[in-house]
Amino acid sequence: MQYEAVIGLEIHSQLLTESKMFCGCSTRFGSEPNTQTCPVCIGMPGVLPVTNKKAVEYVIKTGLAVNCEISQHSRFARKNYFYPDLPKGYQISQYELPLCIGGYVDIYIDESSKRIGLTRIHLEEDAGKNIHEGAGSYSLVDLNRAGTPLMEIVTEPDIRSPREAVEFMKKLRAILRYLGVCDGNMEQGSLRCDANVSVRPVGQKEFGVKTEIKNMNSFRFIEKALEYEIKRQIKLVQSGERIIQETRLWDSQKGVTESMRSKEEAHDYRYFPEPDLVPVDADSAWINDIKAGLVELPDEKRNRFINKYNLPVHDSDLLTSEKAMSEWFEEGVRLGGEPKALSNWIMSELMKFLNEENKSIEECPLKIEGLIGLLRLIDTNVISGKIAKTVFEEMYKTGKDAETIVKEKGLVQITDEGAIEKAVDEAIAGNPKEAERFKAGDEKLLGFFVGQIMKATKGKANPQIVNQLLKKKLSP
Repeated sequence: MQYEAVIGLEIHSQLLTESKMFCGCSTRFGSEPNTQTCPVCIGMPGVLPVTNKKAVEYVIKTGLAVNCEISQHSRFARKNYFYPDLPKGYQISQYELPLCIGGYVDIYIDESSKRIGLTRIHLEEDAGKNIHEGAGSYSLVDLNRAGTPLMEIVTEPDIRSPREAVEFMKKLRAILRYLGVCDGNMEQGSLRCDANVSVRPVGQKEFGVKTEIKNMNSFRFIEKALEYEIKRQIKLVQSGERIIQETRLWDSQKGVTESMRSKEEAHDYRYFPEPDLVPVDADSAWINDIKAGLVELPDEKRNRFINKYNLPVHDSDLLTSEKAMSEWFEEGVRLGGEPKALSNWIMSELMKFLNEENKSIEECPLKIEGLIGLLRLIDTNVISGKIAKTVFEEMYKTGKDAETIVKEKGLVQITDEGAIEKAVDEAIAGNPKEAERFKAGDEKLLGFFVGQIMKATKGKANPQIVNQLLKKKLSP
């Protein structure tokens, strides 16, 4: 029997506000533990929270970007539970009246699109952080994060594979970063994901028993955890065992999901309206103002790159995956770069060095003006494409411009036909057997002769002239 996975995601995104959700404490990451707290965010008796308007605006902006219905009237609720990192004994969240309802995100896999539905987007405050390492036989609690504005995005159970889940997360992260509402830093915990997973026979409409995998903070972990959990559940079903509804954690060292706690159908969080906060009323004028300020989003930009610059889908997907990358590319086009050639250099040489150093395009030491200067040297036959790769590496590492490097290293391309003809004659004379085989029809040897000439000229000979002369001299 064939089985399919049914996956729904709950994504928690820390919002890029300067202050917390209900007080004026800083949200800056990396400060000394418990230095960004006040009586409000540590839950002292008698304090009153005040809603951060910018956080509400960011959630509405996100809802508009992912096609949600924006609620003009919503309210906060108390979600009651006890945990060491929750100083008040409850979390201020939203329950029956969230800010955003419905919506969808389109993902692309192998140039095919799939629409992933959204259930809701709501606003809440984050909890603190428990620190277990280096604390001996007990745990420590850092409340710097407590009260940070947190946006929860809940999908419909529309995802059918780990790959779809990862593509959804990548697309959502790109949208949030384009909007400037979240930095998307998964390692620091500002974007994290829980997944509800079940399996069922292909063709069955009813859902199977689900498990929840908590707090996955990288694309790789999401994919690996889901792959493992799906296989685990299928194995249990095939052997006639019962799947237990529970919360599980991904152990990246062992490569397995492990049981954390059993989970009933629904926790009794005893939600009730937050008595210390007035409801959120977002009138049409404010929503329209936010909508008017939306930037061009990844899908719009992707389609524009395909149509305007005649780029392949693959190129457009990569170039628009980050807003800063798309802007880098378009600035290069504005400076005179041919779109496809520029895209090729970004996707191959530039991305190779950035990935090796784990850097983003914002941290790139090479300016776009430098790459455009290099492309001009190629277009005017000053250097060959092969030499250009050497020049590019030197540019990236030293910050020097292409023209300076070419002059310093004597890399100007040889275009003198007489000099190249001499090298061609020497290559043919030095390899008579290969020359005869080529004349007899073994045309694959053309590459061998080109290599010999490039070696003799240290890669400086103009490839077009080399090929023309070789074919002329080796013709039967």
